[in-house]
Amino acid sequence: MTARLFFKLIFAVLLMMVVALTTIDFLASHTAEDAYISGLKRELEEKARMLASMPRSYLDSMTPESTDAVAKAAGGRFTLIGPDGGVLLDSEADPKRMENHGARPEVKVALQGGTGVSIRESPTIGINFLYVAVPVPQGCLRLAMPLREINAQVDAIRRKLIVYGVMAFIPAILVAAFWARYYSKRLGAIIDYAGTLATGDFRARLKDTGGGELGVLAVQLNETGAKLQKMFEELQSEHIELEKLERVRKDFVINVSHELRTPLASIQGYTETLLDGAIHDRENNVRFLNIIRQNAERLGRLTADLLTLSRIELKTQSFQFASYYLKNLLSDCLDSILPVAEKKRIRLSLEAVEEDIEVFSDSEAVHQIMTNLLDNAVKYTPEEGSITVAARRLPVTTGKPELVEVSVTDTGMGIPADELPRLFERFYRVDKARSRELGGTGLGLAIVKHLVRAMGGEVRVTSILHEGSTFSFTLPVHDLGLPEGESLQTQLTAS
Repeated sequence: MTARLFFKLIFAVLLMMVVALTTIDFLASHTAEDAYISGLKRELEEKARMLASMPRSYLDSMTPESTDAVAKAAGGRFTLIGPDGGVLLDSEADPKRMENHGARPEVKVALQGGTGVSIRESPTIGINFLYVAVPVPQGCLRLAMPLREINAQVDAIRRKLIVYGVMAFIPAILVAAFWARYYSKRLGAIIDYAGTLATGDFRARLKDTGGGELGVLAVQLNETGAKLQKMFEELQSEHIELEKLERVRKDFVINVSHELRTPLASIQGYTETLLDGAIHDRENNVRFLNIIRQNAERLGRLTADLLTLSRIELKTQSFQFASYYLKNLLSDCLDSILPVAEKKRIRLSLEAVEEDIEVFSDSEAVHQIMTNLLDNAVKYTPEEGSITVAARRLPVTTGKPELVEVSVTDTGMGIPADELPRLFERFYRVDKARSRELGGTGLGLAIVKHLVRAMGGEVRVTSILHEGSTFSFTLPVHDLGLPEGESLQTQLTAS
């Protein structure tokens, strides 16, 4: 790869040099030719005017010998032309045999009193001449210079230019070869790296990025490789999460089926018993109907919790975010659960909460969270126990939102440490038999977790076995910019 790039670059450089040398030769040749012709025009004009200033008697008395002498002194061909265009004298041909020159462009101008200049092929000799004609009393006087001398001088200049150009291009070619080798090596490494990325190896990196545009390209390719590696890892992680979610879905279907089957089987069994004649049994018919009612209520609670969880996960749960005084929210929640707690003689208290503490949340969601936590606390706290609700401002951390933590502490049976990580999973129960006996659906804490996260907070639990548990969750003080109804799908679907 590097060798091919090197030869391509060298060939391109050589091609450019040849084009440049050809262009220089063309322009220099024409420039030199134009310069020589311009100089020759001025020189011939000066000489022609000098000859025209000679006495008329001298021009009239010129002989062929004197004509040749004048031509040699002028350095060109000398011709004297009459007013009618006829040739009177010529240094290189017999005037009598020469055709009339009245139609020649330079002669026309001179006979009219001007200085005529023309470049053309001589019909007499057959080579290109530069003609300059000036008026004289006899008609006009013309000097001519063959251009072959100019062409010879221009050719000499061209040869020198070619030699000097080649001599100048030799070190340029060496320098170009060095840089071609350098850049072909770097470019080859970049191409090889691009090929490595194409094979799916995103961990590889270009070690020597260097400077210049290729350095920028190398850095960008490294960044692209890093981004592709990150995307690949994210896709792998998402694939793992999808597999995990699929397992969760299957477990969820199994759990829902199991949770529905038990009360339905009970309702069906007792209904068939009543239909078979037990409805007339005064000792048992009311008891059977109460069991059917309890299981129907259990199905109702389970259905309601499933619908709530489904609305949150499908982002159809509507939230109305606003700022609320936290103390008022907590007081309302305690008042709603107070009758249930009083039946078990459980002391329900709200620790001193600052009056000015505000939270930016949905009041209905906070009420549902507190109801689930307080309901669980009442269920699992023995008679004459206590439940304490508290709230505190969390220390402000740079780059993090300002939060308030709400906690619900009970003096119940506690939760084993190995059960805590799975406590917020759907249908997970620490004591399954007792949970069903107390009417729990197994979805309350999962709903709590998802509602808290949907409002920008987090939930946690600490517990000491046989001493009690504390469930805590956080709420933001200010608006986090969450769209109403937003819930993070990856968080809500996680087990």
